Amino acid sequence: MPTISLCMIVKNEEMHIARCLDSVKELVEEIIIVDTGSTDRTVEIASNYTPNVYLYPWKDDFSDARNYSFSRASMDYCMWMDADDILEESEKDKFLQLKKSLAPDIDIVMMKYNTSFDEAGKPSFSYFRERWIRNCTRYRWVGAVHEVIPLNGRVIHSDIAVSHKKMNTGDSDRNLKIYQKMIADGKHLEPRQQYYYGRELYYHKQYEEAVSVLEQFLLSKEGWIENKIEACSICANCYYKLGQEQSALNTLLRSMSFDLPRAELCCEIGKHFLERGNCHNAIYWYETALNTPKNEYSGGFILPDCYDYVPFLQLCVCYDRLGDRQKAKEYNEKAGFCKPYSQAYLYNKRYFDSL
Repeated sequence: MPTISLCMIVKNEEMHIARCLDSVKELVEEIIIVDTGSTDRTVEIASNYTPNVYLYPWKDDFSDARNYSFSRASMDYCMWMDADDILEESEKDKFLQLKKSLAPDIDIVMMKYNTSFDEAGKPSFSYFRERWIRNCTRYRWVGAVHEVIPLNGRVIHSDIAVSHKKMNTGDSDRNLKIYQKMIADGKHLEPRQQYYYGRELYYHKQYEEAVSVLEQFLLSKEGWIENKIEACSICANCYYKLGQEQSALNTLLRSMSFDLPRAELCCEIGKHFLERGNCHNAIYWYETALNTPKNEYSGGFILPDCYDYVPFLQLCVCYDRLGDRQKAKEYNEKAGFCKPYSQAYLYNKRYFDSL
């Protein structure tokens, strides 16, 4: 059975770190903690779980810190988690079973990363990340921000999920400042960094600059398809904020020049038409979303509700506005089958019951 070193980089995580380590400490053979400058009790708390706590100077480079944490590992595989991540109880047996059954020639194990949750605590946003990585110099992190390990060797996907559950707000300006410093230092942003830089600009409501950066990324022949599709969505949101509605729609449609339609983008296009009173066009796009297969292994960001619940709910609205109450009610019941606890579904149900 393979052994695992849990490798974490942390800073001022006294609120989260014990919860994270408690969720996984019995499943790994070694815990490596690299602290990049905590001024709270993070180091003290971490020291209760492992003697392998290292102080490392922060260099505005996540890959540098993560690679240092990997360099201290001594087990067969390195596993990374952030301090505000947890492994839920429901995942622990699957984790142990995978350890017992893992073929010796596997280099990287991909696991789901659930980063957002609905009102019932079910994942509403997820994607796959490299989670167990063979401990050798062949595998190292790249990218100062939104770091990644380039996939090569034998890679498998597991249905095990790590959940990201932050209890406080971190430094929302940190990533943007790192990118801006890189640019000020004359460093060239490669396509993946361009995409994430544009996303940070959008989050900071710098819409015109975000559009400029993302349009350059979209025009580049380089870059990952999933990032291109997501960039169309972000760029469209910027255009909406700038009052350029036709440009927003054109950019959403542009996403299909990179690959087959994604349900996430179909729902956004449907929303565009619904909000402008064109229910017939909206219906087309929401039905297209329902007929779009979900590819969880593409590596892109997945909004599972866009493949059933959201289009069902919005089709209910469309048909109600068109006066077809029976069909509207049927679609609301389908939305309720997906999420019987949904406040939107229950509100609609009361509405139909009152007619």
